[in-house]
Amino acid sequence: SEKKRKPAWTDRILWRVKSLCQHASKEGEFSEEEQTISVTLNNYISHMSYGISDHKPVTGTFGLELKPLLSDPLVTLNPVGEWSAARDVLINYSAVPEFPSSAWDWIGLFKVAFKHANDYVTYAWVEDDEISSHEDSKQVYMSAAEIPDTGGEFLLCYYSNNLQSIVGISQPFQV
Repeated sequence: SEKKRKPAWTDRILWRVKSLCQHASKEGEFSEEEQTISVTLNNYISHMSYGISDHKPVTGTFGLELKPLLSDPLVTLNPVGEWSAARDVLINYSAVPEFPSSAWDWIGLFKVAFKHANDYVTYAWVEDDEISSHEDSKQVYMSAAEIPDTGGEFLLCYYSNNLQSIVGISQPFQV
């Protein structure tokens, strides 16, 4: 520019959320209520104490809400009976008919506060450790040797190799 200005702070934040409605088919796949991402500007501050430019830096704090695309889990898990390290335990599970299961799927035992799929305490392969299979449900065993002696509150999670994610989580239970 003519003023030969040094690069400066920006004094505004421009932001927007791209609407799924813009990309939906003419039949209207997504309504406004069904948007999966919601962004809210919580805080916007101009930092007037900076004196090295005529533009003052600004910061913003945003709230981001990600709504689930699926409300029902692909796999439902239930621990059978009381769990302890003293005996083998059983897991009942059922999957929706269209679920793409794999021989590499597994069910993991996780502490309630786990943060990643690799945080399992132990796991059982759904095919190798299967002991019964019915039309609408299956049963898998987990060896007592793999159950932690320390006890505590745990979850069962079904990991899908095809989808590379956890697709079902049980209610918390005590070991």
